[in-house]
Amino acid sequence: QVQLVESGGGLVQAGGSLRLSCAASGHPFNRDAMGWFRQAPGKERQFVAGINWSGGSTSYVDSVKGRFTISSNNARNTVFLEMNSLSAEDTGVYYCAADRAWTGRVKFEADEYDYWGQGTQVTVSS
Repeated sequence: QVQLVESGGGLVQAGGSLRLSCAASGHPFNRDAMGWFRQAPGKERQFVAGINWSGGSTSYVDSVKGRFTISSNNARNTVFLEMNSLSAEDTGVYYCAADRAWTGRVKFEADEYDYWGQGTQVTVSS
């Protein structure tokens, strides 16, 4: 059974930093890609960043480029999202997702991902 478990969310002041983790288990992930999405109240789930497990391919939504960094630790089956210079617009529930059909590019649409974690809340106070 595939499981994705996020951690690291919390309350932080604007300008601060958080590091999210996503621990994956249940099947070999070496040929998958992983994505981070977020959902603010009343809004659709939005792609934030993605990476393939080899780490050779990453992608970010424009609003987080230069502030967020996605990385992976293959030995630990864990994906990280380092978030710096946080603003109130970054507030939301952050979800980790697994794409089991890597096609050579990071996917941006939520319905292209096969497994999801339960989410972790990130709240940035202004």
